[in-house]
Amino acid sequence: MARTATTPVTAKTGSGRTGEQTASDLAFYSRAMKAPALLDAAERLAERARTESWTHAEFLVACLQREVAARESHGGEARIRGARFPAIKTIEELDVTHLRGITRQQLAHLGTLDFITGKENTVFLGPPGTGKTHLAIGLAVRACQAGHRVAFATAAEWVDRLAAAHHAGHLQAELTKLSRYPLIVVDEVGYIPFEAEAANLFFQLISNRYERASVIVTSNKPFGRWGEVFGDETVAAAMIDRLVHHAEVHSLKGDSYRMRGRQLGRVPTATTETD
Repeated sequence: MARTATTPVTAKTGSGRTGEQTASDLAFYSRAMKAPALLDAAERLAERARTESWTHAEFLVACLQREVAARESHGGEARIRGARFPAIKTIEELDVTHLRGITRQQLAHLGTLDFITGKENTVFLGPPGTGKTHLAIGLAVRACQAGHRVAFATAAEWVDRLAAAHHAGHLQAELTKLSRYPLIVVDEVGYIPFEAEAANLFFQLISNRYERASVIVTSNKPFGRWGEVFGDETVAAAMIDRLVHHAEVHSLKGDSYRMRGRQLGRVPTATTETD
């Protein structure tokens, strides 16, 4: 890569190069390597290196660490945007004192994301408001930050997406594309019953990922009622079999997280005053 810029000769460093030449070279090579974080950190790190008597290797490692950290951060943000979460929630924001049905130790274990590495699944069952979606999004956001591609949608949205691919004649291509995501999140299974075609498409989604990639599923229905959701006990049983074979299943309990602290008694009736 040719360079045409020249810099004036000023005070020289111990290497015989001027400080301006060094700064110019650093800017040029940082742009060439597409490493802006390295450029931003180099001067501060150089001062620290002089103060703390770092070796050249230690200084180089520190510069590279800054660039790698910045790239991972930006990559995580891009993966989070690409996952299409309805809202960004983190595990740290959870009020664990309100959670019922999952212990701190179990939550910490899930937070290691070992289930993604092992191509296993996680299922959260329980009434509305018990933290299922927050848990699912929190784990998925952490997965994005750890470098995993993630896709999020409700069960109805997944079915709509697969139905569109099926009617366009490229369902298998869509399933293959989704299989490249280490994690997908299927939220709200059970809120809307599926017709036969939708149930079959959903079964194919779960079956296609079996022992190949991970799924997080949330549902307000226990497994015993999934036959009602999918309109076919046999399809539901086959789906559950594949879903839970390599999975952690947590049944959450308790009152709605969203309704805590609210008084939901009777609404008082209107009264009229008399003179």
